[in-house]
Amino acid sequence: MCEKKRKISLVGIGMGTSMTMTAQAEAAVRSADCLIGAERMLEAVRNMETVAGKPELAEYRGENILSYIRSHPEFRNIAVLLSGDTGFHSGAKTLENLLSRELPECGTETIPGIASVAYLAARLKTSWEDAALVSLHGKEEDFIQTVSRNRKTFLLLGGKDAGRRALERLREYEMEEIVLHVGTHLSYPDERILSGTIQDLSETDMDGLSVALAENPAPNLSVCCHVPDEEFIRGSVPMTKEEVRAVSIAELRLTKNAVIYDIGAGTGSVSVEAALSGADIRVYAVEKNPEAVSLICQNRKKFRADGIRVISGTAPEVLRSLEAPTHVFIGGSSGNLKEILREVLDKSPEARIVLNAISLETVSEAMEAVKEGVLRDARITQIMASRARKLGRYHMMTGQNPVYIISAGGKPAGGRSDV
Repeated sequence: MCEKKRKISLVGIGMGTSMTMTAQAEAAVRSADCLIGAERMLEAVRNMETVAGKPELAEYRGENILSYIRSHPEFRNIAVLLSGDTGFHSGAKTLENLLSRELPECGTETIPGIASVAYLAARLKTSWEDAALVSLHGKEEDFIQTVSRNRKTFLLLGGKDAGRRALERLREYEMEEIVLHVGTHLSYPDERILSGTIQDLSETDMDGLSVALAENPAPNLSVCCHVPDEEFIRGSVPMTKEEVRAVSIAELRLTKNAVIYDIGAGTGSVSVEAALSGADIRVYAVEKNPEAVSLICQNRKKFRADGIRVISGTAPEVLRSLEAPTHVFIGGSSGNLKEILREVLDKSPEARIVLNAISLETVSEAMEAVKEGVLRDARITQIMASRARKLGRYHMMTGQNPVYIISAGGKPAGGRSDV
């Protein structure tokens, strides 16, 4: 246990050199009787007056920091050093929650710093309040759609190969129009800022602790996720028609951070529109037909919908290794509808499920699932659209196949329940 007078300061030190530290951060470092942080953070402050010789712990993991503070009650004023700004993709929030919970008698304070994005924006003489922000620190992140839909996107690069992987992804999606401004070792003596297209830059130009500004001169500013049928690469694979897609996706009631299974994905038309509904949506497009798998990959690339993961195989077997879904669309089940539904509901009982049925046999399977309670509170809609075709001087309406859209499950939509 520690006394109330003991204080822990979570200090954002900016880029990593004393030149980019705020006066408040400097004061916290100077007054501390113990410094904790990653080796790079400690190195940044060692040459400061009154700091040399202070006890240090080279550590960034929260549990180890907590253990050290507990085992050294002699330190009354502790500074934990964090890179950049404590409120911007920092470990400060998690650490503050841990320390407040485990050491409630200790006082904690958070001191902001200068974020790498703000620094690079200033060096490029541009603003960043109108830019999208994506962190690629040590993880796979979908960012192609974000870059495609914004004039400016800042990419925080860090960890092994993050810059190389980002450049490879931009090249994979053929984003030659993008101009990258890459800042490396910002504020250090060897600071470097390079600008160019994805063809001008090399993987080594994006090595190390970097941040990049991706400028898109012609972003896709559409606020609608719906795509006309003729825009898809189709081949000979059947495709859910756009009128049916519109109703089906509306019935899915997609949410932020949705995890979607598109089972029997065909050309990937539903997967594409679902992915385009939000940059934070992940779609698993499940398809057993090799030609269709190839078409899904082509359409994912064409529409820059990198939120789609293509899964080749037959459901329900291939579903077992996937993360639990929040939403499921079933466009084709190959006679395995009940097995697919059971697998989905075992993984995620609250998943929202929408299925399309054209044949009477599939409708019969679905109705059996409704009667057995597998599809609870089912809503059934039949849609049959007609399209005009020209015959001489006249236009005649041609009916499409009627489709049953069956939706069930899911959590209630947000908003008041008494309205």
